[in-house]
Amino acid sequence: MKSSERDVKKQQKFVLIIAAIVVTLAWMAVGGVQESATYYVTLDELLAMENPGTKRIRVGGDVADGSIVRHASSVEFSLHQQDETMADPTVLEVVYTGADPLPDTFRDKAQALCDGYLRADGKFEATKIQAKCASKYEAAPGDDAAPVYGAETQSPAD
Repeated sequence: MKSSERDVKKQQKFVLIIAAIVVTLAWMAVGGVQESATYYVTLDELLAMENPGTKRIRVGGDVADGSIVRHASSVEFSLHQQDETMADPTVLEVVYTGADPLPDTFRDKAQALCDGYLRADGKFEATKIQAKCASKYEAAPGDDAAPVYGAETQSPAD
């Protein structure tokens, strides 16, 4: 009888270990889905939200001309959004603090999507930036136009 009792105890241990692994994997999966959930909103919707600082948000707009300022550990710029029904554009100040380098297509007048959080000071802290292709801003072939790189301003403190 002792060997059958040992076999039962081994099976019970095995079942408990497998159950713990399954529960841990399910917990990690649910937590990962909730953490990566991002809500896409327009600038107007973001600024009208009651408490947006608690949610991860994706907001899009056009990078304001001349607004890109590079610091040692961050990049600041403004997004704006305007349509024919608006007298003035909606503007959002953005601070990019992500670890990834900015895309090559990120420049003045480019359309950008920013993932992050709205801070208490009203600035949007982005941890991820996606820039749409700015080909509509490039000159047609043969127009002798060359892209201008490095036109962004550097922070004097850097």
